Amino acid sequence: MKRFLKSLLAKYILIILIAIFLIQAAYFIIIFVFFNLVDDSDSPEEGGNTFTEIEEKWHQEATAVVSEDDVNQLFEEWREVYPNASMFWVNGNGILTVQSNLQENLPVEWDAAYTADFLKRNYNNDPFTVVAFAGENEEDGFIVFQLEREVMKPQGQRLFDQYSWAIVMLTIGVVFLFIFISLWFFRGIRKRLVHLQEAMEIRDTDGLPILIEEKKQDEIGDLEKSFNQMVQELRASREREQEEEQLRKELIANLSHDLRTPLTKINAQAYTLQKMNLPKEAKRSLKLTSTSIEDVDKLIENLMSYTLLMASKYKKELKEIDMMRFLRQYLATWYPVFEKEGFEVDIDIEPFEQNLWRVDSLWFSRILDNLLQNVLRHAADGKYIAVRTESTEHHDAIVIIDKGKGMQTSTNQNGAGIGLSIVDMMVKGMDLDWEMDSMEEGTTIKISRVKRADD
Repeated sequence: MKRFLKSLLAKYILIILIAIFLIQAAYFIIIFVFFNLVDDSDSPEEGGNTFTEIEEKWHQEATAVVSEDDVNQLFEEWREVYPNASMFWVNGNGILTVQSNLQENLPVEWDAAYTADFLKRNYNNDPFTVVAFAGENEEDGFIVFQLEREVMKPQGQRLFDQYSWAIVMLTIGVVFLFIFISLWFFRGIRKRLVHLQEAMEIRDTDGLPILIEEKKQDEIGDLEKSFNQMVQELRASREREQEEEQLRKELIANLSHDLRTPLTKINAQAYTLQKMNLPKEAKRSLKLTSTSIEDVDKLIENLMSYTLLMASKYKKELKEIDMMRFLRQYLATWYPVFEKEGFEVDIDIEPFEQNLWRVDSLWFSRILDNLLQNVLRHAADGKYIAVRTESTEHHDAIVIIDKGKGMQTSTNQNGAGIGLSIVDMMVKGMDLDWEMDSMEEGTTIKISRVKRADD
């Protein structure tokens, strides 16, 4: 229950209940002010009587009027109760004899026609009009009592009619207050959600999201708490991963160092045995052994390089070099190797528009070493290698082509995967691009440099 009371749902239900209460309270106040605080019985205009009661009382008291003094006395008594009323007496001769607070101009002499017209105009109309014969005989004339119907309304009703617009405005005000509070409520929710979204997008120095402040114990607060827990778990996982990575790197470095020593000794012994007068089969076995030792040595070297690249500890020094001269000198060292293995070597190197490439010559040599070694290992059956240059509107490229069975075809040689991973990291480390298209008919590898605007 305590958790529910702190939830956003409970807060919004409270807002709705407050709005309902305000509407009811507003109507209660209106009713109390306009109907209860006004005491109709204290109003001298109303006298606490209804129209029917006034009419009956006027007829009753009119029978006691027999002279002008009686009329004056009657009018004086009624003025005390109804000060805004109009009263007059027309005697038996049709003469307007006594009048009090007349609201309209009346003729002094009344004939039958005008009397009938007067009665017709004021019957069941406003002002409220009562006509009663004076005295016991009709020859004594008649007395008239007139009172505005508005005056006869209860004071609370008159106030209600006068200020009914206030009820509408108050109702609209309550509705707008509810809308404002709702918008303020949802604005707070949106602001917290946007803050949480921004925190998810911001990254700390370690590349992970930052922790956020947990402000309230509601649904969004639970989300913030879960987000912080996730960040903490990610940090712990990152720390464990870094520790494991460090252990792996140390293990690889130690193994590489420990393996190279016995390999060097084995290779030396094999070289010594090759000089002895041995049977051809033995010499053939020794040659295969030396080749395997060289392959393992290259694999260890690649493993060491890969570890250093992953740790960003492989030294890199970018300089502008003449790529045409570098390629010619580099391929001249590899030409005898391929010629010895019986490869058809096709070299077609044409100068670029801009021969200066900003690269690390040792890194680039290592890239070419790995690619050409893969040709020897995986494309030896094709006995073909081509190295060409290519220029387009957007890039300059060095293309290496072989006619082997493709990199996806399994061979007796291993280590191509880590070698190509080293190529990928070194190429990207020098802001170059590369792509490989390997099929059963052969493999094409392209190393390209995007042309700059100043080229």
